[in-house]
Amino acid sequence: MRGRALEPEHRRGHGALYGGLNRGRIEVARLRRVLASVTLPRAANSRLVLAVDVSPWLRPDAATSDARSSCPTYGRGENKHLMIPGWPYSWIVALETGRSSWTAPLDVVRLRPGDDLAAVTAAQVRDLVKRLVEAGQWNVGDPLIRIVLDAGYDVMRLAWPLSDLPVELLGRLRSDRVMRRPAPSREEYYRAHPRGGHPPRHGSEFIFKDPRTWDTPDAETKTLTTRYGTAHAQSWDRLHPELQQRAAWRNHPGKLPVIEGTVIRLQVDRLPSGGHPKPLWLWWSQPTATLADTDQVWQAFLRRFGIEHFFRMIKQTLGWTAPKLRDPEAADNWTKLVATAYTQLRLARPLAPSPSGHRDVPPWRTGRAWTYRRLPHPPRRLAATRLFVLCKSIRSAQSGRDADGWLRPCFLAIRRCVRRPPRRWRR
Repeated sequence: MRGRALEPEHRRGHGALYGGLNRGRIEVARLRRVLASVTLPRAANSRLVLAVDVSPWLRPDAATSDARSSCPTYGRGENKHLMIPGWPYSWIVALETGRSSWTAPLDVVRLRPGDDLAAVTAAQVRDLVKRLVEAGQWNVGDPLIRIVLDAGYDVMRLAWPLSDLPVELLGRLRSDRVMRRPAPSREEYYRAHPRGGHPPRHGSEFIFKDPRTWDTPDAETKTLTTRYGTAHAQSWDRLHPELQQRAAWRNHPGKLPVIEGTVIRLQVDRLPSGGHPKPLWLWWSQPTATLADTDQVWQAFLRRFGIEHFFRMIKQTLGWTAPKLRDPEAADNWTKLVATAYTQLRLARPLAPSPSGHRDVPPWRTGRAWTYRRLPHPPRRLAATRLFVLCKSIRSAQSGRDADGWLRPCFLAIRRCVRRPPRRWRR
């Protein structure tokens, strides 16, 4: 398919690519095993840090397309929050550390109408962790795999079905939540209530908006940053939500569990945009946290924004949502091809030419009249978009030909699909 798309007579909008996506097939299980077995980025202590988020493929004009869901969008039009029909995809990527926006996509699943986000995410994470263990990415004795989620996920509900896996969950909470402290022991309760009574299951309330209920934090740190000023982090151990027999827990057998974790509050002095900084509330699935843990946890959450750069890269540069496909199965094929191309691009960073041997071509300006500038970064620190623009210049140091024979054709086929498709295929 990619070879035909590169033929000179097929350069002007040939539809073979759409036909291949509509009728082709991909060995999904094999592809997932390959993505889990490649070299993955790790944190300073060799810990795997994964980010989970949902990104929609909006299809508002495809009235005949199947399995569309209402996808929330923010800041569209007159800065409105709208619900637009489309195909939401749940992505899991491995995050890098340092000043880098590179990620390693590991799995992607399309959410169907009526799917429970927490149930689908739990099954997706469980299958991925199993593949990582089989590939030798995690062994007994290694640090737990850290999974970072945003406020759209119920992190405490996810922590319960994943408690038997070598993972720890970190998620953002809304600022109006109310948590509970551990229940007092039987001796403490009868000492405070001599007349007796049934001991409670939950302790006193911890209200995020009421500082009078916080008491003294179990750990407190202050870190000086360049962009946010002083970052003041406070943590409270063994806090849990008071679950009710409704909504997602309606059909839970037996007593509802007590899911304890650590609540972390982060407050900074300023924001780079000049706005008023609001406190950031996090919940960590570990029941207690030391001073070092408190600092590592909130910094790991800030690394979660690497997945937002990944979404922008695959949409604006790799053209993930550019094809006007009708069938959701064809969209699944194209999504997996884009994830594979991004992985090849990430693995090709050592093959990038020397900064003095090429020019930095912005992806939105490719004309000859554009004034180029030299790259200031070494090859391994190139951004994803810059390395994609340089894909035609990637050469093998040993043979002097295109690296492995597949790199250039694959990326040229992707770049061909980024352009606007011909009119007869935009239906």
